[in-house]
Amino acid sequence: MRINDALELVVQACRRSVGAGLTVAVLSAGVLSAQTAPERPKILGLSHFAIFAHDFDRSRKFYGDFLGFDEVFPLKNPDGTPSMTFYKINDHQYIELFPEKTPNSDRLNHISFETDNIEALRLYLASKGVKVPSQLKPGRIGNLAFNITDPAGHTVEMVQYMPTGETMRNYGKHMSPNGVSKHMTHVGIIVSDLDPEYRFYTEVLGFKETWRGSSSGTVLSWINLKTPDSDDYVELMLSRPEPEPTKRGTAHHLCLVVPDVSSTVAKLKTSPYMKDYGKEIEVRTGKNRKRQANLFDPDGTRTEVMEPTTIDGKPTPPSTALPPQ
Repeated sequence: MRINDALELVVQACRRSVGAGLTVAVLSAGVLSAQTAPERPKILGLSHFAIFAHDFDRSRKFYGDFLGFDEVFPLKNPDGTPSMTFYKINDHQYIELFPEKTPNSDRLNHISFETDNIEALRLYLASKGVKVPSQLKPGRIGNLAFNITDPAGHTVEMVQYMPTGETMRNYGKHMSPNGVSKHMTHVGIIVSDLDPEYRFYTEVLGFKETWRGSSSGTVLSWINLKTPDSDDYVELMLSRPEPEPTKRGTAHHLCLVVPDVSSTVAKLKTSPYMKDYGKEIEVRTGKNRKRQANLFDPDGTRTEVMEPTTIDGKPTPPSTALPPQ
């Protein structure tokens, strides 16, 4: 039954009762509001993970030479110094690298999600009380994007790749055969106050919980929230109190999916960069029962390489532990 037909039946019933005029007015306003409220457009998955680097050139070697991604769209400041650069994982996902603004600070700049209708998303978020810009302007590489702030204080960028932007103009290009992975499956962000953060991602953005885990077995450590229109997800890294800004690199992380972690690590160990890396790379099985290994850039920001399935192909039961208090 259509909304208008249902409303007419309710109105007719109300007219037979006392106070029908007020009841009809309230019902009519509610239905009209439901009809005109902006709908959330698609959130297509992770776009990029953006971080600061203390030594910009050293970090460029880590993501370019070691992880094997092509560096694209480097941007400069008016004085010719580096402003930022991009490392292409696939046609829709990037790692963005920025020179640090303040030493000994949090390395996370922002996380980003792709949408298919940036203006509709702006209007939708505004209707939910989220602070958004009054209008959209193309960014430096030609895409439309805007930033919001989640309850934990993280900057979250929403972006739509435009036909004239560099992302779409270079579609299918700069896909290095040496790249350690072809897909960024999740990013991790630190959360100390779970409830508002959880409500924001699930109730406002439409993410869905898929798993939660505990490193200790007694206190909850992670909650995975899947984007509405892809299998990409955000991993809420629960910590109370939050780590010091210089000790957040393990929690603030990106994850790259690989078919076989052992083979990936073996290949990485043959890289000339290993003598500069200077750390052991350990293959282990995580609490989610997926094989994985951790890599750390010169600032300690973690890149996790992980297999897509558990060691036996069976789902790992979620933890029942309570969040940190």
